[in-house]
Amino acid sequence: MSGRPASAALLCVHTGAGVLALVCLVGTLRAGLADRPVALAFGALVAVGELTRWSGPHLREPAPLGAAGALSYALLGQCAGRPTGHGVAQVVAVVCAAALLGGVPHIARGRGPTLDELARRTLTAGFAAACFQPLFNRGVFDAWIGPAYALLLIALLALTALCDAVLAAALAHARTRWPFGPLLRDQLRALPGVGSAVCATGAVMALAVAVAGLWALPVFCLPLLLTQLAVRRYAAVRATYRQTIASLARATEIAGYTPAGHARRVAELSQAVGRDLGMSEPELTVLEYAALMHDIGQLSLIDPVPDGATAHLPAPEQRRIALLGGAVVRQTGVSRQVATVVERQADPCCEQPLAARIVRAVNAYEEKARGSGAGGALAALEELRLGTAGDFAPEVVEALARVLSRHQSDAAPSWVTHG
Repeated sequence: MSGRPASAALLCVHTGAGVLALVCLVGTLRAGLADRPVALAFGALVAVGELTRWSGPHLREPAPLGAAGALSYALLGQCAGRPTGHGVAQVVAVVCAAALLGGVPHIARGRGPTLDELARRTLTAGFAAACFQPLFNRGVFDAWIGPAYALLLIALLALTALCDAVLAAALAHARTRWPFGPLLRDQLRALPGVGSAVCATGAVMALAVAVAGLWALPVFCLPLLLTQLAVRRYAAVRATYRQTIASLARATEIAGYTPAGHARRVAELSQAVGRDLGMSEPELTVLEYAALMHDIGQLSLIDPVPDGATAHLPAPEQRRIALLGGAVVRQTGVSRQVATVVERQADPCCEQPLAARIVRAVNAYEEKARGSGAGGALAALEELRLGTAGDFAPEVVEALARVLSRHQSDAAPSWVTHG
C-alpha cells in the first residue's frame, strides 16, 4: 500500500497539523517561553519518550511516555502551587519540537515516526490544551478542588483519548481504504491497555507537578517506563511466535508439496480481504495464522498434489487433508480457533466460519491465477464468481474483487505479482 497516493483527507490532516505546529512555533518564538524550566522539563520528557519508542505492527501508541508527557503538559495549570503561564500555542510548540528532536535518531535509522504519528501527536496535544488552558487561565476551574479536580483531568484525558482514537482510525481509513467502523472499534479496544496507562500517568504527573513541582516527573514516569518495557517484551514474544508459525508453514514448501511463497501470499491476501469485510485485529490474527498453515495437512500425502493445488481435488480428499491439517495445528499449541479454521476450510460454504470461507476462496484464487499469464487473475476471479452458488461465499468473492481492484494502481504486493 506504499504506492498509493495520499488521499485528500489524509493530506488535509497532515497539512492542518503542519500549519498548527508552524503557527504555534512562530508564535512561541516571538513571545518567548513562559515558565522556561517547566517547558524544558516537559520537553525533555517528551523527547526521552520518543527516544525510547519502539516499532512494530498493531501498536496503537509506539511512544507512550512521550504521549503521557505531552498530555500532562497540556493539562498542567500549576507547578509547586504556582500558576503556570503557558498556553495552547506553547504546549503545541514544545511537544512538536521535542517529538522531532527525540525522533532524530530513529529517523536516521529509517524507523522514525510517520507523518500520521506526528499529526496525531500535534493535534491531540493541541486538543487537550485547548480544552484546558483557556478555561484554567480564566479561573473557570478554581472551584474544582481535591478529588473533583482529579476527576476533571481524567474526564478531559478520556475525551482526548477518544478523539485520538477517532483520528487514528480516520487516518488509517484514508491511507488504506479499509472500513472505518472496524478500525475505530480496534482503536477503542486498545484504550484499556496502554492507552489507559498513558492517560493515568498523564493525569498523575499533572497533579503531582502542581503540588510537588518538577521533581515529581521522574518519579511518576517510572511506572510507565516499566509498563513500556513489559509491552515491548510481549511484542517481541508475539513476533517470535508468528515467525515460528511462518517457519512451520514453510514445511510444505520445503518438502515440495506447495510452491514457494504460496502460504505467505494466501495469508497476506486473506488479511486484506478480512479487513475489507470488517474483521477485528484478534480475528485477523487468527485468520493470518490459519492462512499460513492451511496446507499443513498435505504433509500426510504419499504423493504430492501437482503444484499443491488442492482446490481441484474431490471434496472428500479436501476434507481429509483439512482434518489432518487441523490435527497437526492442535499439536503445535496454536490457538484452537486457528485449528478450527484449518479443519473447516473444506466444509460446505454455508457451514463455515467467516475465516474459513476467506481462506478457501483466497487459496482457490491463488492456485487458479498462479502462472496463468496477464489475464489469469481476472479469469480466476470469474471462475470463483461462477462457484459462489455452493463452493465459495459471494460476499468473500466480492471482497476479494474489491481488494484486487483497489491494488491495481498500487505498488504490487507479492500476492498480486504472483497472481
